[in-house]
Amino acid sequence: MNERENSSHERSVTVIGLGPMGKAMTRTLLAAGHPVTVWNRTAARAEAVVAGGAALASTPGEAVEASDLVILSLTDYRAMYDILGGAVGPLAGRTLVNLSSDTPDRSREAAVWAEDHGAAFLTGGVMVPAPMVGTEAAFVYYSGRERVMESHRAALALLGTPKYLGDDPGLAQMMYQAQLAVFLTTLSGLMHATAMLGSAGMKAREALPELLSSADSTGDILRAGEENPGSALDAGEHPGDLSTVTMMGATSDHIVETSRSLGLDLALPLAVQGHYRRAIEDGHGGDNWSRIIDSIRGAR
Repeated sequence: MNERENSSHERSVTVIGLGPMGKAMTRTLLAAGHPVTVWNRTAARAEAVVAGGAALASTPGEAVEASDLVILSLTDYRAMYDILGGAVGPLAGRTLVNLSSDTPDRSREAAVWAEDHGAAFLTGGVMVPAPMVGTEAAFVYYSGRERVMESHRAALALLGTPKYLGDDPGLAQMMYQAQLAVFLTTLSGLMHATAMLGSAGMKAREALPELLSSADSTGDILRAGEENPGSALDAGEHPGDLSTVTMMGATSDHIVETSRSLGLDLALPLAVQGHYRRAIEDGHGGDNWSRIIDSIRGAR
């Protein structure tokens, strides 16, 4: 391989998996001038990005061989083994960046698997929807060997601002799942609240703007209560001067009672109520609501 070919190979990127996220990443890389090779189990999904300049590999092995940097955007980590299990030879010397969702433990196992086949491995979590990939609002958590992260920072930064968390391959996946825990429970809370108001005849188009305003203000409320959010938790401090477990627990009781009277599903309000009841049972009724973290930690 001559110097020009080698330079092109280093700049080229392979994207395996062409769902909405994979397509968005491919378009972003192409727009920045990177040669991009793609592969997808359903080849028809590649048509749009191929029309935009991407090269379609005929096999996963061919896709891996095309680039030093191979980005995976798949349903889960099992799909990585299914796709690359028959193409492990070309992995040697490549970097695999798996941006698929799964558990931290599976991310750690995947890092060992990749390294056993001579590949470097990074775990990543994209924290924006596909339409926002490549915008100033986009950011991606990464973990794995720092030198691997830095060697591909320029290309990865095109997808979103890289936020490197550390050497543990499971850490980025842990952050991704933690962020989604907040996101998904917020979505469920919004739908539960919308259902409550709907039972009183309020349309969703009337209810959601009010509820979203409340959701938007939650972060500001928490930041206003502590100069460095999380410091008191780290110190094991739960001062109940502004709100208490007992007060918040009473509110959770009212939400359960209201939801039951309306015939709504009780899974979410009962789960929240349980956090406060356990803290009260443990003698922490006078502490700040943050004391509920004790029982949550105890469920591990």
